[in-house]
Amino acid sequence: MFHVGSARSVLFNWAFALHNGGTLVLRIEDTDAARNRPEWTDGIISAMAWLGIDESQYEGPVFQSANLAKHTEAAQRLYAQGRAYYCDCTRADVIARTGDQHRGYDGFCRDRGLGQGEGRALRFRAPDEGATVIDDAVRGKTLFENAAIEDFVLARGDGSVLFLLANVVDDMEQGITHVLRSEEHLSNTPKQQLLWEALGHQPPAWGHLSIIVNEKRQKLSKRRDKVSLEGFRDEGYLAEAMRNYLMLLGWAPRGDREIVPWAEMVAEFRLEDVNPSPAFFDVKKLRAFNGEYIRALPAEEFIAACQPWLRPSAAPWPAERFDPEVFAELAPLAQTRVSLLAEVVAMVDFAFLRDPVYDEAAWAKAMREPAAELLAEVAAAYEGVPWQADSLRERLEAVGATYGLSLGKAQAPVRVAVTGRAVGLPLFESMAVLGRTETLRRIESARERATGLA
Repeated sequence: MFHVGSARSVLFNWAFALHNGGTLVLRIEDTDAARNRPEWTDGIISAMAWLGIDESQYEGPVFQSANLAKHTEAAQRLYAQGRAYYCDCTRADVIARTGDQHRGYDGFCRDRGLGQGEGRALRFRAPDEGATVIDDAVRGKTLFENAAIEDFVLARGDGSVLFLLANVVDDMEQGITHVLRSEEHLSNTPKQQLLWEALGHQPPAWGHLSIIVNEKRQKLSKRRDKVSLEGFRDEGYLAEAMRNYLMLLGWAPRGDREIVPWAEMVAEFRLEDVNPSPAFFDVKKLRAFNGEYIRALPAEEFIAACQPWLRPSAAPWPAERFDPEVFAELAPLAQTRVSLLAEVVAMVDFAFLRDPVYDEAAWAKAMREPAAELLAEVAAAYEGVPWQADSLRERLEAVGATYGLSLGKAQAPVRVAVTGRAVGLPLFESMAVLGRTETLRRIESARERATGLA
C-alpha cells in the first residue's frame, strides 16, 4: 500500500519541482529482491496517478537495479582510494568482542588489510575526528560527530551494494539537486553526505519532513492506524481533497485559508516555510475537507464520481432495478449530505431496492403508538394530493397536527416506512422521486408490519 506519509513526501517534492521549474524523479529502489514486487511498483504509480501525478508529471519510473554496474564501480573506487576496506566480522564476532549487543561495529578490520573475498563485506572508513554538518532546508544545521558514525557497510559479502551507496550513486547519475524525505532518514544523511564528498561531488540540498502522528501523537503505524492512500480512495475520498489536506501537514499557505487550489499551493510553496514539528493526521478534518470538495463539484461531475459505488458488483440492489435517471434526480440531495462518495449508496438504496431494508433500532423507535394509525391516515391523505414535495409536506403536517405532533415527529414513521432509516435524504423530495404508487405501497406495508398483520 502507498502510505499517506509517502504521499505527502511526493506532493511536497512535486510542488517544489513545479514551483522552481524542476523535474520530479520517481525512482524505484528495487535492489532488495525480498522487498520488491512488480505489483507494488504498479501500486505506487497508480496511487500517484490518482493524486494527479501521472507519468507525464515526472521522470521515470527509474529502476535502481538498472544501475548495478555503477554501484559496484563506485564501491571499488572507494576501496581503491583507501576510503573503504573489507571485513569478515559477523555480528556475533562484534558482540563477543564488545560484550554489547547494541553497540555498532568496532572497527576491528580497519587495518587488517583484507582483500576481497567470499563472505567479506566492504565497509566505509568513516572519519575519526571532526563533524559532518547537515544544512537542512527544513531543520537548519544539524551537527553529527564523526566519531559517532560507525564504519558502515557499502556492499555485502556477495558483492551486492547496499541502499546508502546505491542511492548516492543514483542521485549523482540522475542529477538530483534536492532530496525531500521523512525525518526518519535524517540519521542516514551524514553517511550519505560523507559518500558524496568521498566520491568527489557536492551533495544535494537536504530537506527532512516531519513525522506524521495520530490523535495520540504517536507516529502513524501501518499496523495500528488508517494510513493506506488506496484505502481512502476506495472509501470515496476525492483526490483533490486528499491532495489539499496532505499539503497542510507541515506547511500552510498564506492567510487563514485551508481549502486552496493546487495551482495556488504550488505558487506559494517554499521549503523555508515547511514546519519541522510533527504533523497531526486528523481523519475527521480530512473527512470535512472531502465534504467541502464534494459539495463544490458540478452536479454532472458528482454523478460521474459516484459511478464506482453504483456498479452492480458494488451496489446492494439488483442491477435491473437501478435507474440512472432516478439517481440523477436524487444526486443533488445526496451531494449536500455526504462526506464520502461511498456514503451515497446508503442514501439512495431505498429507490432501487424492491423493499427498504429496515434499521430495526430506527423502526422500534419510530413505530410506537400512534404510528400505525398515523400511517393509515397519511396514506389516505396522499391518495389525491398533487405529487410534489410541498404538497406532501403540507398534508403530513396536517395529519400530524391532529395527533398533536410536530412535523419532525410525524414524519419519523413515514421516513422509516419509505426508506428504512431514521435519517437520510429530505423525505418529501425523496417521495416525490419515488412516486405515488410505490410510496403508498411502502406506507401500507409498514402499517401492516407495525400492527402485526404482515
